[in-house]
Amino acid sequence: MKSISEKIVAALPVPATGNKKHFFSGATLQGKKAPSGFAVRVTAAGTKSFVLFHRINGKGYLETLGRWDENPQGGTLSVRDAIIKADKLAKDIKNGRREDARPERTRRLQDGDKPAGLKIGGAWKNGENKDEQAAPGLLDMFMERYVRKDAKGGAGLRSADQIESTFERLVFPEIGGLGIYDIRRSHIVAMLDEIADENGPVMADRTLAYIRKTFNWYALRDDQFNSPIVKGMARTNGKDRARKRTLADDEIRDLWAALERIEEPACYPAYIKTTLLCMSRRTEGAMMSSAELDGDVWTIPAERYKTGVDHVIPLSAAARELIAAMPAPEVRKNDYFIFSTTDGAVPFSGFSKAKVELDKALSAIRKEAGREPMENWTLHDLRRTGRSLMSRAKVDADHAERCMGHVIGGVRETYDRHLYLEEKREAFEALAAMVDSILNAPRSAAVAA
Repeated sequence: MKSISEKIVAALPVPATGNKKHFFSGATLQGKKAPSGFAVRVTAAGTKSFVLFHRINGKGYLETLGRWDENPQGGTLSVRDAIIKADKLAKDIKNGRREDARPERTRRLQDGDKPAGLKIGGAWKNGENKDEQAAPGLLDMFMERYVRKDAKGGAGLRSADQIESTFERLVFPEIGGLGIYDIRRSHIVAMLDEIADENGPVMADRTLAYIRKTFNWYALRDDQFNSPIVKGMARTNGKDRARKRTLADDEIRDLWAALERIEEPACYPAYIKTTLLCMSRRTEGAMMSSAELDGDVWTIPAERYKTGVDHVIPLSAAARELIAAMPAPEVRKNDYFIFSTTDGAVPFSGFSKAKVELDKALSAIRKEAGREPMENWTLHDLRRTGRSLMSRAKVDADHAERCMGHVIGGVRETYDRHLYLEEKREAFEALAAMVDSILNAPRSAAVAA
C-alpha cells in the first residue's frame, strides 16, 4: 500500500515547468485513509497543494483542497488534515450532500452569472403528492401553463394526465432535483437508460418527447437557457416500430364470427364492427354519444379529436344499423353514450378484458377449422384495415385520408375549405360494401382468400 507523510510530501520533486500531480489514493496516515483521486500537486514555483480528482456523471473534475502548511509561502493544511477533508468531500459528493458537486471555480466558469433557483422538479415529490409549500419548478410551469391551458388553442392537451403521470413516475426521481442550468446531456441519457431498462424503449422515447417539448417551451422564455437534448437520444426508430398489420379477409370473417359468440359486454360486438366501418380510434368510438349524432352524420368534436378540429363521419347504412340497435336508456335520452355497460351513463372502457375474451373466441374458431392461430392484432389495426379496404374499393386516396381525419397539408389545406361530405359518404359506403362482400364471399373464394 502506498504511504504518505509530511516527509514524503516535502521530498516530492519540483517540475521544471507547469505542474505535476502525485496521486496517493488509498494511502494511510495515522489511521486516516486517503480516498480515491487524492493527490498532491507541485508547481514549478515549488508550491504544493492537496487536490481531489472526482467524476460527476462521467465528467472529471480536479478540486483544490488547500495548500500544504509547510510551503515556504505558507498554507492551511497538514497532510492528515488534507486526507480528512478529501474523505469528507468524496463522501458528500457520492451521497449527494453537495447541491452542486462541481468545484466552485468550475461552476463559476461554466455558469457565469446565470440566475439560480428554478429546479426541474420544483414542487414534485417522488411517489407522493406535490409539496404545495415548495416553489414551482419547470415541470409545474409547463403542466399548468402549456399542457392544461395554452395547448390546442387554449383547450389544453387531452393527454395531460398521462404527461403528468410520466413526469411524476419517471422524470422527477431522476432529474427533478437539478436546477435548470445544471441539467446536462449525460443526465438525460442516464434517465433514458433507466426508463428503457425498466419500462421499455418506447416509453423512453415517449418521455424524451415530453421533456424535449418542456425544454423547448421554456427556452423561448429564457434567453440564457439551452436545451441539453440533441439528436440521437431516441431509443427506437419511429419508422421501424410503426405497425403495418392489417386483417386479411379470412381474419375479418373470423372476427365477425367470434363477435357472434360474445355475450358480455353486450355492446362490444357492435362497437368493434363500428370501429372498422368508421375507421375510428379506440376511445373515439367508445365515447360516441347521442349528442354527437345528427341523422346519418357523426361529428367527433375537436376537444377529443387528435388533430384538434372536428372530424365529420357520414355513417354508412351498415354503421347506422349497428348504432340504432344499441338500446337507448330510460333517462338522458338526449345525451348518452352509445356503447356503454352502464345504461349510457359512462362510455365503454373494459377494452383489455373484452379483447381477451374475443381472442379466445377467435382461437376456438380457427382451431375448430384446423387453421393456425391468428397473428397478434390490436383494435388500431382495424383502422389501418379499413383504410386498406378503401384502396381496394378504388376510393380516391385524398378522400380516404379525409375519412380517416388526416389533414391534407400544403396550400390545399389553407385554401380548400370544402368539407367533402358527399365524397366521404360514398367512401364509407364503399368500405361497408367491401366488408359485406368479404363476409359473404362464396365458400370457394373464401377458402382461396
